[in-house]
Amino acid sequence: MFAPDLLGAIRARFAHVDECPLTGPRIFFENAGGALTLNSVVDTSARFAAIPDNQGRTNAMSKHLMEVIAKARADMALLLNAPGGQVILGESGTEMLYRMIRNACSGAGPGPVIGSTLEHPASRSAAQHWAGLSGRDYIAVPHDDATGTVTADDYRPHLRPDLAVATIIHTSPVTGMGVDVAGIAAEIRKVAPGCLIIVDGIQHAAHGHIDLTEAGVDGYAISPYKMFSRHGYGVAWVSDRLTALPHEALIGGPKENWELGTRDTGAYATLSDVVAYLDWLGGEVSDEIAPRARIEAAAAAIHDHEHALTEAMLHGTGNHAGLTTLPGVHVIGGVDNPAREGLVSFWLDGMTSADIVTGLEARGVRVHIRKADHYSGNILAPLGQPDCVRVSLAHYNSVDEVARFLDAMQEMAGAPA
Repeated sequence: MFAPDLLGAIRARFAHVDECPLTGPRIFFENAGGALTLNSVVDTSARFAAIPDNQGRTNAMSKHLMEVIAKARADMALLLNAPGGQVILGESGTEMLYRMIRNACSGAGPGPVIGSTLEHPASRSAAQHWAGLSGRDYIAVPHDDATGTVTADDYRPHLRPDLAVATIIHTSPVTGMGVDVAGIAAEIRKVAPGCLIIVDGIQHAAHGHIDLTEAGVDGYAISPYKMFSRHGYGVAWVSDRLTALPHEALIGGPKENWELGTRDTGAYATLSDVVAYLDWLGGEVSDEIAPRARIEAAAAAIHDHEHALTEAMLHGTGNHAGLTTLPGVHVIGGVDNPAREGLVSFWLDGMTSADIVTGLEARGVRVHIRKADHYSGNILAPLGQPDCVRVSLAHYNSVDEVARFLDAMQEMAGAPA
């Protein structure tokens, strides 16, 4: 867990870390719905929003904008450890997944599409939709309800040599469990070397290690507002192999281009802010000098800090009893699950999830309800649950905030503190 001084320095770099600008003091445990924003991102967004010049012109400011974009692409390639390919911006992370999956299904040779029931509809809906429109079968790999994740062993019986497109989710936003993307991709490659593999990294990006060289995939999508940046755009990495397929681009323009129209330079610049922050954090938690090594050190430290927080939430801290002491509590994915990434979803017998969320909000703790709808029904319906409470942490959260959450839960449940 981060030392108090370092945690204080971390929290100072984020906007509204301990209070809502509308309602006042609160603990923010709704990070899976959108993480806090770096102060540097706020400043950068305002600065670039005021610049009237456009890209691709013969003036100094236009040249500067192009340099900012080039730097952001290089910074993101460093963060992702991406082998070649290109970083592109779009409307949202969901739109980026739809576009990559659409182009993979439209351009790949014959064969089915494979994905898992763990996936968010951002990739699952896109894969099923474009499989149908491109005349392909869709293969659904069942996830494990008990662990809340999916593994290479789960994929293996469903793999075929003629697989054309595969989708993998890196971390579930409902169970909070991570997935071994590299392991699953390697199994797919053994059986279907030409399969195009697209990864939903939207939930994972704020919580841990990303290495696309190790993963060996063809596309990776992130929603920057869930990774300390802001709303209004999505980012993706696309491989050279995926780019070589026919994809939407202006006729007569560069064939490798993916972006349609002029993108927000400020959005690109905020990606550099995120990478600079992780570089700083890696320098604080290690003696590493190389930027990639510092980013890896930051990812490891983030994972360890969030693991300590979720363990405290489940098992208690000091004299604050953990969630597992409440009679009738059910934790999705199990209590002791090494795949957990900064998130605990649960329901409590005798209390509705809606009442828990409302009660916590009244006590200054912001969490979220997940319902068995088109977003989360794939996880909750097999468990026979209409909904659950999702408590999502980030590395700037503290053990004191966890303790206050636990006290609020004990009070609402009428359990002894």
